[in-house]
Amino acid sequence: MSGGDHLDFEIRPNPAPVSDADRAALLANPGFGRIFTDHMVTVRYADGKGWYEPRVEARGPIPMDPASAVLHYAQEIFEGLKAYTTPDGGVAMFRPDANANRFNQSAARMAMPALPVETFLQSLHEIIKIDRQWIPEDPEGSLYLRPFAYASEVFLGVRPANEYLYLVIASPVGPYFSGGVKPVSIWVTPDFTRAAPGGTGAAKCGGNYAAGLSAQAEASEHGCDQVVYLDAVERKYIDELGGMNVFLVLDDGSLITPPLTGTILPGITRDSVIKLAERAGRKVEERPISLEEWRSGAASGRVREAFACGTAAVITPIGTIKSEGGDFTVADGGSGEVTMAIRKELVDIQRGRAEDPFGWVHKVL
Repeated sequence: MSGGDHLDFEIRPNPAPVSDADRAALLANPGFGRIFTDHMVTVRYADGKGWYEPRVEARGPIPMDPASAVLHYAQEIFEGLKAYTTPDGGVAMFRPDANANRFNQSAARMAMPALPVETFLQSLHEIIKIDRQWIPEDPEGSLYLRPFAYASEVFLGVRPANEYLYLVIASPVGPYFSGGVKPVSIWVTPDFTRAAPGGTGAAKCGGNYAAGLSAQAEASEHGCDQVVYLDAVERKYIDELGGMNVFLVLDDGSLITPPLTGTILPGITRDSVIKLAERAGRKVEERPISLEEWRSGAASGRVREAFACGTAAVITPIGTIKSEGGDFTVADGGSGEVTMAIRKELVDIQRGRAEDPFGWVHKVL
């Protein structure tokens, strides 16, 4: 079926799937983003035709012409979300509708066609159903889903492409940071910025991450796990980490986080944290936070905790902050009573172990 909002996926099972024994060995220690399931989803797009040829097929290389537009002009977007096993033996996703909406927001910014939300959700259902056995049984394990789309038209010329390919691949994963949940150290880069007003900071496109690799390497050189960026205009206010949003917890239990002004990614975990915190009676303020406020607040005890959040790592406490102006540590050293309480509540909701007050959990099987 072609065009329209509803597409019927053709299922082409992998004729040579990984054996049960080999899969079990891989799932014993999956790491993060290192191994992949037997199948992938593909859907094509052409101007005047819409989205067509939806398939679930064996995961494998993608034939690509060297003049494919994405290789020259980087028209590409992606999403990331997880599927979890639930206590009743089923499988669920967390807020996939929010990912679908953000995917289309990114598409609009990158001059790419919107993908119907129904098609986005159905593509996730299909790969989960066919690769259900790849979901780790480990309490910290999940199936990481990576929907993405890119300009597949063969041409050289600076304009939006007329043809695109949408895919979903899946990867069984353990914790994002090896060694489990523990405070991370971050480096405040003095030289690099992530995005400027009017740029692509709010879009989940590969170019944003490629541009951050030098800054991440700089963080590693300073013995840090992650990099944090300052705003591109005044070089004064906290923007976000390389791939995560930032929260500070104050001594009265309230939270503050940088506002969504178009330069940072509107994280789904970020939004979930805000809603859970407000439901628990905590004040949450979205406002600019200067590095100096963070530093002086840590020194005075006003800033008690800090954490980063995102789909991959969920919520991770921040311990030490290093910069050219000197290093400092949040008041509790990153142990984070409030941080860990919010993390536990969020993880329990995601995995079906706690009440879902907002209807976030999307049952698949």
